[in-house]
Amino acid sequence: MALSVREQIADNSRIDILSAAARCFMDRGYAAASIDEVARSLGATKGRIYHHFPSKADLFAAVFRHGMDLNYEAVRPFIDLPGSALPRWRRMAMSHVLLMIDTKPFQRAVWIGVEMHLRGATTPEQRSVFNELIEYRHNYGMLFRNTLLQGREEGVFRFDDLSITNQLMFMTLNSPIFWYTPRVGETRSDVEGVAKKVVEYALGGLSKRREEGV
Repeated sequence: MALSVREQIADNSRIDILSAAARCFMDRGYAAASIDEVARSLGATKGRIYHHFPSKADLFAAVFRHGMDLNYEAVRPFIDLPGSALPRWRRMAMSHVLLMIDTKPFQRAVWIGVEMHLRGATTPEQRSVFNELIEYRHNYGMLFRNTLLQGREEGVFRFDDLSITNQLMFMTLNSPIFWYTPRVGETRSDVEGVAKKVVEYALGGLSKRREEGV
């Protein structure tokens, strides 16, 4: 069903707020970021933010969830592709890395949320919401596992512990959120070239043969 004009305006306003908030959380961290700062970056009043999100915690949770929604949307077209594992994995991995680059503020916010969860730096009220968000993120990681297992059966991936391998793979695929910065004059082809290098590096870790006795 198509959205009404009023609904489209409200949805666009919400996305604008989430985008501004993601940048604030990335630049300042959760503790230092504020509703005031988000409002200033939008040239808006705090009332506009509070109309959609009752608190900073609610706003952060929405940023985290939106970041993960983007991830699911990016890889979903490829997870059930028939055929051998390697081409499917490449397409999933490439889509993931490009999203890390294209939506870096959201993805950094997700990482901040994971760190907060691991440190136990959440209030009792936040904890149930964070548990749900972390589970949502975990389930996203699971989307890659069947392809990894198939690739191991086909002999293109070599690993023993699936959980550790999945974690190490994502450390590489997620890495642009920490070091990537657009360069002056950079083209889309340049960005895709960076993403391909990250994917190939991750693939090297999955396919590298272990030396005898190591």
